[in-house]
Amino acid sequence: MRIIGGKNKGKKIFLPVDKNTRPLRDMVKESIFNLIEHSNKFNISISNSIVLDLFSGSGSFGLECLSRGAKFITFVENYVHALEVLKKNVSTMNALPFSEILENNCFELINEKKIFSKKFDIIFLDPPYRDKNINLLIDQIIDQKILKKNGIVLIHRHKKDDIIITSKLNILDTRKYGISKIIIGN
Repeated sequence: MRIIGGKNKGKKIFLPVDKNTRPLRDMVKESIFNLIEHSNKFNISISNSIVLDLFSGSGSFGLECLSRGAKFITFVENYVHALEVLKKNVSTMNALPFSEILENNCFELINEKKIFSKKFDIIFLDPPYRDKNINLLIDQIIDQKILKKNGIVLIHRHKKDDIIITSKLNILDTRKYGISKIIIGN
């Protein structure tokens, strides 16, 4: 696993040794970033964006955003083995001044009213595939208005996932890459 674009292109991303964390594959990551930068379906840029990376794992999505010019990343992770690796990756990429790591359960954190002092341009949701409560999280994101007006929510699911996304999120695009499905909305 590596950074695939920007100032840190080619730098290695460390991964947890256990199999409880599912890293975002390079092909999927590259496709997401190409779509963000080149699609006319939404008006967003990675450059100077403020990003919320929920279920961060190793931090590969947020670190990729920083490498491509994002202004600030908030990582949220509570799995102890992933946290160790996330902290190592953030340190190795010299990302400490441009990021924060919140060691919390995403659902509990979002449920705490006014926990985020900033609004986000991009929110990336990458919960475990078996997690079926994603609509609760999306509803809280929309209700608490932590997504900027032109911002996007990116959701990473298994391609066979049959969860119907809450109507509070306006779906702009859905793509499949290998076993992954990416849902983009606002």
